[in-house]
Amino acid sequence: MSYPGATAARSLRRLRVGGPRPLSAYGRKISVRFCSSGMTLDNINRAAVDRIIRVDHAGEYGANRIYAGQMAVLGRTSVGPVIQKMWDQEKDHLKKFNELMVAFRVRPTVLMPFWNVMGFALGAGTALLGKAGAMACTVAVEESIAHHYNNQIRTLMEEEPEKYQELLQVIRKFRDEELEHHDIGLEHDAELISLLTQRSPSPARPGLCLTTEALTFQGKCDFKIGHHPKMMPG
Repeated sequence: MSYPGATAARSLRRLRVGGPRPLSAYGRKISVRFCSSGMTLDNINRAAVDRIIRVDHAGEYGANRIYAGQMAVLGRTSVGPVIQKMWDQEKDHLKKFNELMVAFRVRPTVLMPFWNVMGFALGAGTALLGKAGAMACTVAVEESIAHHYNNQIRTLMEEEPEKYQELLQVIRKFRDEELEHHDIGLEHDAELISLLTQRSPSPARPGLCLTTEALTFQGKCDFKIGHHPKMMPG
C-alpha cells in the first residue's frame, strides 16, 4: 500500500473505533472523539455531510486561488501582508477540508478545474484595479462563503447537533474567519470600488459575478441562501 493510502486507511480506522483524532484549526489543534458525539461513518446523514464537505472544499479551494492571484499582483505592495494573512487562514481551511474529504470518503466537485483557472484570474484581475478592487472581490466572495456556512450550520442543527458537534465547531470557526476577511475588505476601501463601478463598470465585474453565482450554484441544491451572514445561527 502506498504511503498516502496507508495514511488514509489509518485515519478511517481511528474514526470507526472512536479513537482521538486531532482536528487542525487555525492556530491550534482540537482533540476530539467522534464516537463521543455519535459521529461515525455508519450513523450520520451521509448525503448531507457529503454535500457540506464537497461544497466547502470547493469554496475554500476557490478562495485560495483568488488570494494567489491577488498576491501575484499586489504581494509587494503595502496591502500584501494583509492579503497574505487572509490567505494563510484560507490555506488552513483547505487543509482541514482535504482531511475531511479523505476521512468521509467524499469526492471533490467536478468544478475544480473551473475554480483553479477562474479563481486565479479573478484574484489577479480585481487586483489590477488596485487595493480597493481586490478588497471588493474579497468582500463579495467571503460573504457568499459565509452564507453557505450559515445554511450548513442550520442544516446540521436541524438534524442532531450533538452528533455533529465537531463538524459544527469547524464550520463555525471558519465562518467567523470568513466574516473577519469580509470586514477587513470593508476596512480597506472595498466600498470605494463599489461606488466607482456603479458609474463605470470595471472589466473584472463579469468575473466576480460569475464566480459568486458559481458559488451559489455549487450549493443551491443543498442549502438555501439566507440573509446577511451575521444574522445567521451559531
